[in-house]
Amino acid sequence: MTAGLKDRVSPVAEPSGAAGQPARGAGAPNLQRARHWLMVVGPGLLVMLADTDAGSLITAAQSGAQWGYRLLTLQLVLVPVLFIVQELSVRLGLVTGRGHGELIKERFGTSWAWLSVSTLLLCCIGAIVTELSGLAGVGSLFGVPPWLTMILIVGLILVMVWTGSYLQVERVAIVFGLFELAFLVVAWQARARAGQLFSELADLPIGNTNFLYLIAANLGAVIMPWMIFYQQSAVLDKHLGPNDLRVSRIDTGVGAFVTQAIMAAVIVATAATIHRAGENASLNDVPQIAHAIIPFLGETVGRTVFAAGMAGAALVATVVVCLAAAWGVGEVAGYKRSLDHHPREAPWFYTVFSLCLVASGVLVASGVNLVTLSIGVEVMNAALLPIVLGFLFLLAVRALPDAYRLRGIYKWVVGAVMGVTALVGVCAAIYGAFVGG
Repeated sequence: MTAGLKDRVSPVAEPSGAAGQPARGAGAPNLQRARHWLMVVGPGLLVMLADTDAGSLITAAQSGAQWGYRLLTLQLVLVPVLFIVQELSVRLGLVTGRGHGELIKERFGTSWAWLSVSTLLLCCIGAIVTELSGLAGVGSLFGVPPWLTMILIVGLILVMVWTGSYLQVERVAIVFGLFELAFLVVAWQARARAGQLFSELADLPIGNTNFLYLIAANLGAVIMPWMIFYQQSAVLDKHLGPNDLRVSRIDTGVGAFVTQAIMAAVIVATAATIHRAGENASLNDVPQIAHAIIPFLGETVGRTVFAAGMAGAALVATVVVCLAAAWGVGEVAGYKRSLDHHPREAPWFYTVFSLCLVASGVLVASGVNLVTLSIGVEVMNAALLPIVLGFLFLLAVRALPDAYRLRGIYKWVVGAVMGVTALVGVCAAIYGAFVGG
């Protein structure tokens, strides 16, 4: 392999002492276990932090501003749904050693694989534009023009991915994503009124088309095609295997809880401020959302906290979505697709990654309506759920060996959860977008 920063060994360390000998000392087993956990944990938390991306945060903000606390219950319901979906992608990756697109190609043929990857690319382009738009909005809070923000952000990400290993990219991206926890502080400072919260949770206007549209947007903001492709490929690029399934499930479960807690926090913050004040609940850009909720923390601190949360969400999601696109296309097209490879060894992988990022950056620099775009992308994600979840369920039934295959009562529970989720997403998207339009 070519010398330089891309020269690396497998990031998964052996749980033994030097020269392959057992580690000594009474605390050695615990130390080995801790090291193993630290090396396995990452893909689940990272993809979940990316799930709470700029588009998801905008969708949550719009939900709270327009409907108060009414969509909070949906965020809680989606925690187990999100875990079920992503756990299957992890199980498929660890046990089969294949990426999502690669498995579809093997089991259902090239045409179906390209159909699946086409939905992936459609969602990825919309998502990347949304993330970069969010970053441009954060820049505007501090007087930085969008074109300059795009140059700095795109340049930073390209350098990080072109020169770093998977483990390095993962750790840096997780650090970015942890800034999203700032929204928990914002929600706490917003001081939600318990009476109003419970009153609105019991009042769900199911017949309202705008409410249904935001239900679809929230579904699409939580379950996205690129998440399945990313996590299944990430565990492979990290050189994990079936023995890592238990820890990977915990990683995914913790991530699912964290991402929905952040979504709920944004809803609470905007419900307790914009909606409670009875102001015009239409949010048109990131600065407008920021100015509506940061007074609770003070102008300087509030703006900094909001910017950190939004920037962290958008940065981690940009990296994850671009990688998902490059991995997904590579699994069907057959080119080398690993961060373990030097760019000269996997030129198509790095080219697809870079094209997605640069093209989206150019589009954002030209100016787009972030809120309208973000919610539209999430609704599109919801409309595509039957294809995404359908392939995932079939692979979990057909592609796994008996010991790991979906079967028995759990198989039907998973099928029912996925079916209902896809049906609700499609119906809410169609009814809210067209019937109510």
